[in-house]
Amino acid sequence: MSKKTYQQSTDEIMLQVGSQFNGLSEKEASKRLEENGLNQLKEKPKKSSFQLFIETFKDAMVIILLIVAVIQLLMGAHIESIVIFAVLLLNSFVSVIQTKKAEGSLDALKSLSAPDANVFREGKEKVILAKELVVGDVVLLEAGDYIPADGRLLEVGSLKVDEGMLTGESVPVEKSLASINKTVPIGDQNNMVFSGTIVTYGRGRFIVTATGNDTEIGQVADLLEGTVEQKTPLQRGLDSFSKKLSLAILALSLVILGVQIFRILVHGGSGDMTTDLLNAFMFAVAVAVAAIPEALQSIVTIVLSIGTKNMAKKQAIIRQLPAVETLGATSVVCTDKTGTLTQNKMTVMAYYLPNDKEEEATDPNKWTSDFKQLMTISLLANDAAITEKGEKIGDPTEIAFLDYSEKLTQPYREIRELYPRLQELPFDSDRKLMSTLHYMNEEHLLLTKGGPDIVLERSNRILVDGKVKSLTEDMRMKIQEKNEAFSNRALRVLAFAYRPLENRSLVLEDEQELIFVGLMAMIDPPREEVKQAVSDARDAGIKTVMITGDHKTTAVAIAKEIGISTEGDLAFTGVELDALSEEELKENLERISVYARVSPENKIRIVRAWQEKGHISAMTGDGVNDAPALKQADIGIAMGTGTDVAKDASAMILTDDNFASIISAVKVGRNVFDNIKKAIAYLFAGNLGAIIAILFALLMGWDNPFTALQLLFINLVNDSLPAIALGMEKAEPTIMKRVPRNPNEGIFSGNTLTSVTYRGLLIGLAVIVAQYLGMSQSPELGVAMAFSTLIWSRTLQTLPARSNSQTALKAGLFSNKMVMIAILVCSSLYGITLIPGVRQIFSIPTNFSLTEIIISVALAISATVLMEVTKLGIKAVKRINQKTQVDLIND
Repeated sequence: MSKKTYQQSTDEIMLQVGSQFNGLSEKEASKRLEENGLNQLKEKPKKSSFQLFIETFKDAMVIILLIVAVIQLLMGAHIESIVIFAVLLLNSFVSVIQTKKAEGSLDALKSLSAPDANVFREGKEKVILAKELVVGDVVLLEAGDYIPADGRLLEVGSLKVDEGMLTGESVPVEKSLASINKTVPIGDQNNMVFSGTIVTYGRGRFIVTATGNDTEIGQVADLLEGTVEQKTPLQRGLDSFSKKLSLAILALSLVILGVQIFRILVHGGSGDMTTDLLNAFMFAVAVAVAAIPEALQSIVTIVLSIGTKNMAKKQAIIRQLPAVETLGATSVVCTDKTGTLTQNKMTVMAYYLPNDKEEEATDPNKWTSDFKQLMTISLLANDAAITEKGEKIGDPTEIAFLDYSEKLTQPYREIRELYPRLQELPFDSDRKLMSTLHYMNEEHLLLTKGGPDIVLERSNRILVDGKVKSLTEDMRMKIQEKNEAFSNRALRVLAFAYRPLENRSLVLEDEQELIFVGLMAMIDPPREEVKQAVSDARDAGIKTVMITGDHKTTAVAIAKEIGISTEGDLAFTGVELDALSEEELKENLERISVYARVSPENKIRIVRAWQEKGHISAMTGDGVNDAPALKQADIGIAMGTGTDVAKDASAMILTDDNFASIISAVKVGRNVFDNIKKAIAYLFAGNLGAIIAILFALLMGWDNPFTALQLLFINLVNDSLPAIALGMEKAEPTIMKRVPRNPNEGIFSGNTLTSVTYRGLLIGLAVIVAQYLGMSQSPELGVAMAFSTLIWSRTLQTLPARSNSQTALKAGLFSNKMVMIAILVCSSLYGITLIPGVRQIFSIPTNFSLTEIIISVALAISATVLMEVTKLGIKAVKRINQKTQVDLIND
């Protein structure tokens, strides 16, 4: 197997790319640029807005509606056709706009590219456009620079690079030149730099080994291009349902048309064959109009929008409406650690003094001399700062010491003003030490901080209870044991020491014969609310999986502390995951709770593995490396402080970067799906009632009980407000105590179909009775009464539609005020159809009076009361059954 770039020596790299320490010639650079192209990301051509617009009309139910609208237009029913066309066009425009908004990921990736690069060409330093860089170019780096390409380091001077956008970790990486013999993830490739990352400290020089789509960020772009966004469970359910409904409606309409044509041919009609056949055809079209809920897509969109507003209150901003419902079906949350589960802030958790005393006194005047010396060194041998506005500048570890001092009511500025820095020996990755010189207590002291093993190795004395003593082997062992104990808790440890020194020019040899003072241990601690959120997720049947770029030990420690990792759970690094076959991963998947040091490819593989097991997966992330997995997941969740690339690839953004907010949003998502089902059940129960009345009239040889305009009026106007009001129902108390729903279950799963059928039968029966009573005077009055009863029945059905288990009284008649408002508005809209001049348009004769209205309302109320009484009966039967089972168990 050929060596990877980070495993090769600089000489091998030079030979491989055909370059040298002082760079390429201009001629060679121009030749390579022409052969390999610009150093920028390439992308596949996108679909035009027109193509996306046309694709929205491929839905089966949309096609049926278009056919119906065209037929009605040809038959002269212009108003009905215009309404249908308007609804379909509105849905199409919304879909195209949402798709276009979601296409920004690659554009955001491109924006990360550095505009310029400082290179060596023919041994001379010059600035060129970063897109003109080629493999073999030698690039100079300084603090603040964006790295313009991937490359192998040739020279470092205390170089630190923020690679969080690729690794997800906030602590800058210390760079070195040494080759690495084993296979390691990006986060451990310390002799490499990567395009799009930022130099935070020091300087360096590197040779370009990859440009454009060959860089690590380019591979992320390729993954984004090849990742297919998942349809949400709701979208899949509605697609499947639309196809079945369309076929059923088509078949029903054809059967009705066939029956009527048969009657005309066998029994004869009115005498005008053409008129009879035309009426039969329009009757069949009316059935299609009655069966298809034209406003369904619009109502679903509105209910999702309501959910979006509710989620925003939970710190979750929804970028793609269907994601609201998807979150409610989520069964696995793959979450980042840093900033999501933790505070994204290094915090001092413990310290150690050789006298073994604990003394975190909030009054600095009561500190012992040993603790005071420890705190003083941590603040003075420190380059971090906090501005007057509270902005924190510097290395997260050094900032932690300032925060700790401020917490203990010792302002760090007071110490720095009292003991100003005279000289310094800056930190570098080779010696892993930093030292500063100060005048303190009438002598010059060299203050040193660094890695515990190195500081301990360079110390020959120790400070105990204010006295300097010789450092014995027993003391060394005790300090080392304490350091190991901190490390086993996944804490990052630094040691502190000092020594008296003359005020002269400092040299590296001065960092010897030190007086050891103590240790300080830090970690990025879990958020306080996360442990409860993980527990709530488990109660709701949701598994939480940590996927992080951090080290395995740290990740597992945090996972155990907050309850993600429990007894018997496994943890894998990215390298260990790569060694697993697909079958092995599938076998162990549900036991793996932690993945550490992972690559973008690892993250996609984990998400796909869960999806192949039939789970709905949510994935959180903030870096460029997270974007492909965010897009692959059923719902990608980006952090508010994350990169634009991650946000553009996601369906949801957490404004507070908090895992607990995800679980709060899951509750909203579950409630949204419940409410969508209530709205859909409401619509189809009403439509079923209309179809039952139409079919009964057909069998009995009655006139069609409704005109096409009447049906459209009910479907588009009278139904919309009640369905939207149902979308505002509050969550059931047990909503987070049930397992996630099966993503493959249909829209009418559970007892929804039974409820729709029963309510539809009651509505249909009420309408049939109304038409029968009206026909005793005239066919026209029968149609008017059928129309009125259908409106009232469907409107009042809003009350029982609020719950399949509770009555409207039990749920609280006014707990959802929008339901009552919707009923009042629908009643008012019905009143408009009775106005003289308007009633003729709706085929309501002049002899339709208050008596007929009262009869229609009474029939509708009777159907509604039966719906509610049936719930009480079912509940009583369930209680009896439960009591019987308990009695049997006790016996």
